[in-house]
Amino acid sequence: MPNSFSYSLPAAIADDHTLALADWSSNNKVSRLWAKDASLWTNSDEARWLDWLDIVEFELANAEQYRSLHDDISSEGFTDVLLMGMGGSSLCPEVLAMTFGKSNFHILDSTVPAQVASVEAKLDLANTLFIVASKSGSTLEPNCFKQYFFDRVSQISDEPGKQFVAITDPGSKMEQVAKADGFRHIIYGKPQIGGRFSALSAFGMTAAASMGIDVEKFLHDTMPMVDACRNESASENPGVVLGTLLGVCHKSGRDKLTIVTSPQVHDLGAWMEQLVAESTGKNDVAIIPVDREAWQSSYSNDRVFAFVSVGDDAEIEAKYNEVTAKGHPAVRIEMSRVDTLGQEFFRWEFATAVAGAVMNLNPFDQPDVESAKIEARKITDEYEASGHLPAETPFFDGDGVKLFAGEEYSAKIGGDSLAEILANHLSQIANGDYFAILGYIEMTAEHEQLLQAIRTSVLERHGIATCLGFGPRFLHSTGQAYKGGANNGVFLQITSDDAADLPVPGQSYTFGVVKAAQSRGDFQVLVDRGRRALRIHLGSNVADGLERLSRNVR
Repeated sequence: MPNSFSYSLPAAIADDHTLALADWSSNNKVSRLWAKDASLWTNSDEARWLDWLDIVEFELANAEQYRSLHDDISSEGFTDVLLMGMGGSSLCPEVLAMTFGKSNFHILDSTVPAQVASVEAKLDLANTLFIVASKSGSTLEPNCFKQYFFDRVSQISDEPGKQFVAITDPGSKMEQVAKADGFRHIIYGKPQIGGRFSALSAFGMTAAASMGIDVEKFLHDTMPMVDACRNESASENPGVVLGTLLGVCHKSGRDKLTIVTSPQVHDLGAWMEQLVAESTGKNDVAIIPVDREAWQSSYSNDRVFAFVSVGDDAEIEAKYNEVTAKGHPAVRIEMSRVDTLGQEFFRWEFATAVAGAVMNLNPFDQPDVESAKIEARKITDEYEASGHLPAETPFFDGDGVKLFAGEEYSAKIGGDSLAEILANHLSQIANGDYFAILGYIEMTAEHEQLLQAIRTSVLERHGIATCLGFGPRFLHSTGQAYKGGANNGVFLQITSDDAADLPVPGQSYTFGVVKAAQSRGDFQVLVDRGRRALRIHLGSNVADGLERLSRNVR
C-alpha cells in the first residue's frame, strides 16, 4: 500500500484546491503528464526531462547491475565508500545513508578545504571506494574532488582507477575521464532526467547498492506510489493532491513550506529543499522550503506545513493538530516503515511537477544556478591569469570581521559597529519575508549549532520563516529560489579565512580559491538581483567568529 496521506486546509484555500483538482480531472491532466505533454507547463523543453516518471520500472529491469556492483564491492573488501557530487547527485545518497544507518558511507559536497580534509581523515585510502557522481561530467566540484582523491590514491596504488566508480550520462566528459583512468565501473544515468529528479535513477540506486541496500526490494516498495500517481481521478491521486495543494497555497500567499520530520528520516528535508526550491524558484516566484527550524507556538499566515513520520509518531501528530487547529494548511504523511522511503521520493517529485504546472512555470530548469556558476568562473579565470583573487573592499572593517554589501545597500545599513550594522540589516525584514543564513564554512555539528542559534534569535524576534544552508552545497539547491524567486528574502552570507588550504591537482587554483570564487559569485548575483544581502567575513577561527556574531545578533 502507498504511504498514508492526509491534509487540512482553511476554507478559502480548500475551495481553491477543490477547483484545482476538478481542473486536473476534467482536462485529463494526469494522463497528459504521463504522456509527457509540455503544454501542462510552459510548452518549452519540459517533455525532454520527464523520464523519471518511468524510472522505477526501468531500474527494476536493471536490478542485476546493482546486485553485481554490491557483490563486487563486498568481495573486494572495501571498508568505506565516499560519494563525491553536488545537489541531486549527493542529497539522495545522503538521505539513504542517514536513514539506513550506513556510517561507512561518506559524502563530499563542499569545496571548503577544512571539509575536504575532515572527510579524508575518516578514510583508509587504500580500502575506500570512491564514487564520482556527475551527470554532465563538467561540474566544477566533482571534478575537483576526483582530481584530489585520484592523486592521493595514486601515491599508494599502481592502479588507482580500480578504486573509482563513475555515475554519469553517456557521452559525458566524466565518461571519457573514467575510461582513460581505468575506473572500476561506469554506471550510466539517463540524460532525460534532471539531477533533482534523479533519486530513483542510477544516481540514487548506485549509492544504495554500494551501501548494501537491496535495490530491487527498495524499488518494489516504491511501486505502490508510482501506481497510485497514475490514477486519473485527481482527488485520489496522492501526487496530484499534494502538488495542487502546494500550488494553491502559494497563490494564496502561503509560500513557505515548513518541513517537520520524525528523527528516523530527519535528513529527508534536505532532499525536499532542493527539489522544491530549485523547481519552483524562478520567474520571481518561489515556494521556499524551511527545514530544521526551531518549533514555535505561533506562526505567520505565509506558512504551509509538511509533516513526515515513520509509523505512529505522537509528537508529529500533536504538532500537526496544533497548526491545523490554528488554521494553517498542512499535510500529514505517515511512512509504514523506512523501507518505503522511495515512495516519498516519487510522491514529492510528482507533486513538484504538478505544483509547477499550477504555478505556470517550468519546474525542470535552473537558470539562476547557472548565473552563479558564471560569476564564479570569472573569478577563477582571473585567479588563473593573475595568480591572485580580485581585490575587494569592505564597507566596514572592525570588531574582528569585514563586511560587504552592494553600494546602495551598504549605505542604507551602514553604522559604526558590527552590532549596529547587523541591527540595521535585520531591520529591513518585513512581513512575508524570510531570513536565510548562507554559511561558506565547514559543516560541523558545532558550527551548525552556532548558526542555528543565530537563526532562532531572528525567528523569535521577527516571527518570519528562517533558512540555513551550507555553501557551496546550497548553490545546487535552495540557491536557485533565493536568486530567481520573489524578492522577499533577507540574506546573511558568512565566509571565512582558511586555517589551511589544499591544492586541486592539475590546476593552478586551490580548494580555498574555488570556495572563495563560489561565495563571491553567489553574493554578486544576489546583489545584482537587488536582494537585501550582507556578507560577513570572519577570520580563520570560525567558531570564535560565530560566537561573536551570535552575541551581536542577540
